[in-house]
Amino acid sequence: MLADLPPSAAVWCSGLRKRYRKRTAVDGVSFTVARGEVMGLLGPNGAGKTTVIKMLLGLVHPDAGEVLLLGRPAKDPASRAGVGYLPELFRYQPWLTAAEVLNLHVRLSGATVPESRRRECLGLVGLADRAGDRVGGFSKGMQQRLGLAVALVAGPEFVVLDEPTSALDPLGRADVRDLLLSLKERGIAVLLNSHLLGEVERVCDRVVILDRGRVAAEGTLPELLGRSELRLRLTGVTAEASARLSAAGELSRTGDEYAVALDDLAVVPDLIADLVALGVRVHSVEPGRISLEERLLDIIRGEH
Repeated sequence: MLADLPPSAAVWCSGLRKRYRKRTAVDGVSFTVARGEVMGLLGPNGAGKTTVIKMLLGLVHPDAGEVLLLGRPAKDPASRAGVGYLPELFRYQPWLTAAEVLNLHVRLSGATVPESRRRECLGLVGLADRAGDRVGGFSKGMQQRLGLAVALVAGPEFVVLDEPTSALDPLGRADVRDLLLSLKERGIAVLLNSHLLGEVERVCDRVVILDRGRVAAEGTLPELLGRSELRLRLTGVTAEASARLSAAGELSRTGDEYAVALDDLAVVPDLIADLVALGVRVHSVEPGRISLEERLLDIIRGEH
């Protein structure tokens, strides 16, 4: 099986399974994360995402399957030396300052990190001027920023972020988005678990969708969001015009707003011309893709 490992893979897992008593949390999950790739791990609550992350990081032992982390088995502690991790739920000692939290985690990691690098990390997450402030006075968003600094301070080759923007305002989410893109440019692999699907669409190269512990879908965003959608605002739509819209693709309507799922946007000019010839008044035409949220719901509903 190791022959299937791509030379550029930061993470490779195959056939992961985990049961908790009578409940199967993860069942046969396999995927890779390439170096320099941002991959989204998506799915509803209880789909097995956090269990998969813990197995990748050696925090939970799988009942079956294999994991290679930066070329080493995940159960080998040396494999985690190049990994940065921001868990979904974390809490730092409130009496420590931001700089002291960072210093503590550097000591725990055993890494050699210059003081200049530590200051740079706090600057990257917008906390340069709060380094001497106690964490107990930080808002949830500021603590989230500090968690990102902790994940990045040792210069990891692979970063796991579990809901990194959950407590951030729009500016903070934009900062994290820019940070993820900069990590990608430096060849660092990122595994992102987030319910904010708009952020996933902006930064991820590929996504893996889990449902009930299994991989329900996997691929690049163009592969998963293959269908395009044409949104129109129309009046004077006759039965004949409605039939023409339905013939073009799956049709939905809310008042004067119509949405048509299309395989190819090249048919749009002919469709509009036909509607006008049928006496329809066309007020607006907006081509776009099916959103990741819509696709995710389609996949999960289809699985169920």
